[in-house]
Amino acid sequence: MINTIILNLIQYLSKKSRLFITALGFILVICIGTGRYLTGPEYAFSLFYLLPIILVTWFAGKREGIFIAVASAVSWLLADLMSKHTYSTPVIPYVNETFRLSVFIIIIIMLSTLKRVLEREKTSARKDFLTGIANRQAFIEYAEVEIKRCLRYKSPLTIAYIDCDNFKSINDSLGHQEGDELLVSVADTLQKSLRTTDIVSRLGGDEFALLLPDTKYESSQRVIRKIQKNLLDIMQKNRWPVTFSFGMVTFNRPPVDVDELINKADALMYAAKQNGKNMIRQDVVDKETSTTAR
Repeated sequence: MINTIILNLIQYLSKKSRLFITALGFILVICIGTGRYLTGPEYAFSLFYLLPIILVTWFAGKREGIFIAVASAVSWLLADLMSKHTYSTPVIPYVNETFRLSVFIIIIIMLSTLKRVLEREKTSARKDFLTGIANRQAFIEYAEVEIKRCLRYKSPLTIAYIDCDNFKSINDSLGHQEGDELLVSVADTLQKSLRTTDIVSRLGGDEFALLLPDTKYESSQRVIRKIQKNLLDIMQKNRWPVTFSFGMVTFNRPPVDVDELINKADALMYAAKQNGKNMIRQDVVDKETSTTAR
């Protein structure tokens, strides 16, 4: 129950703007400062100030977190001064708040660093280590989002599965470094040949996948033929004896299951390889048309 509430709260806050989060943190600081003043200096309220500081730092940023930390220190100082509590020397409240502010800022720096590291790890976990494009897990996540969007707006979705024909011969004759350069060139060519809204992924080994949202059957034919030409030009330029087998499916109404989406294109790609390689096998779901093109 508590875990569900916390998760819902995190999802809610993550969708809010920095200004909203900062304002919320500032309101919490005022409430905590008021409570500090009403209860007097005998009760420790320092831990309560960590709540708005952590909240704002995590969801809004380090700069906003420092602002809330300064507001917290000022709030505490004002509560102490207004309580008319006597100190052995008047400078003590200011020294205390300077120390507390330093601790708050250290916490902010540690927290913002932790968030940056986690975000970097999350990003790297979704990228292919060699080519820098999306990996299989990221492709599945993107596909799930696009399927839901296409189902909602009743728009077509095209997926293409690409295999590098005779890639093993490159590794065997020219070495793995040359093979890696070929894969990087393929990934770079695919990215340059598509729109920013399209998704390019290396699913593993020498197999790549493309996701083309809002792309009809006729449009996808032109796109794939262009990609095939660009890839073959790169292979010829580098004297790599590699061609490409394509399996492509346009779904007028995509399936809910991502595996079904991928498996359909994968099956067409293998059909292309079994029928001589270096060809495009295309199909469209919810139409009678099924085309094979060399």
